[in-house]
This record gives sequence, structure tokens and C-alpha cells, in this order.
Amino acid sequence: MADQVLAIGNIRIHGGSAAKLDAMREAADILQATGAVTAEYFDAMQQREETVSTYMGNELAIPHGTNEMKRAILDSALSFVRYDGGVDWGGEPVTFVVGIAGKGDEHLEILSRIAILFSDDDAVAALKQAATEEDLFALLSAVNEG
Repeated sequence: MADQVLAIGNIRIHGGSAAKLDAMREAADILQATGAVTAEYFDAMQQREETVSTYMGNELAIPHGTNEMKRAILDSALSFVRYDGGVDWGGEPVTFVVGIAGKGDEHLEILSRIAILFSDDDAVAALKQAATEEDLFALLSAVNEG
């Protein structure tokens, strides 16, 4: 697996809210800008969302592509966007949108790391309180540790 699936440049904080589709687009755009996915990955994210919601609970959504579109993934990476005003994710309140691209089966390990982090209410509270992208990056360091 890539040494660092989450780079500090892949983290954003927005004070306002966003529409679900716009939040998904931003997640995909960040991954594409880093060279982890091709432009068609956003379409794969939309296809996945039409099949099953990527809302995970605890204010977290993890949009990702379908298995059929694995060819759109060039490298394993994450994007992390916090929307302080929230995103309506099919009726569920979302603050954190984590875009994921996993080469081969690496997405399973990455998802596991995120799930562990977000299962801790204190960790989620700290992520909500972080003032800067740098603070978020420090709190999210566990996703880069193998």
C-alpha cells in the first residue's frame, strides 16, 4: 500500500454546507488532482451511490467507485472534506466526506482504518473542533499507519 494515502493537500474545511452531489464532486476532484483517479471516477462514485448509500453513520460519508470501474483508480488515496454547515446525505446529516480510491483490494484496509477512527466519539468530536487542515491531518494520522 502507498505509504501515505492521505496527504495534507487532500484535506479541506468548509464553513458552510454543500449539496450531496457537489460534495461527491469535490471528493473526486481532489483525488483526480493528486493523480489517484481518472476523470471517470466521479461517474463511478455516482453509480455506487445509486446502488447503495455510502453514508456510514457518525456524520461520515465515504463516496467511492464501483468494482466495475476499478480501471479509473491509478493509486490509493483519500480526500477528506469537513463541511461545518453539513451535507444532507439522503436524509442523513453528514459533516465529513471522505473520498476513497483503493488500488486492488487496498480500499478494504483503508476503510477499516477510517471505520476504527470514526467509531470513537471523542475522535469525531476532535475532528469537528480542529481549526486548520494541519490540525485535521495530525488527528487523521492513523489512516496513514499500516
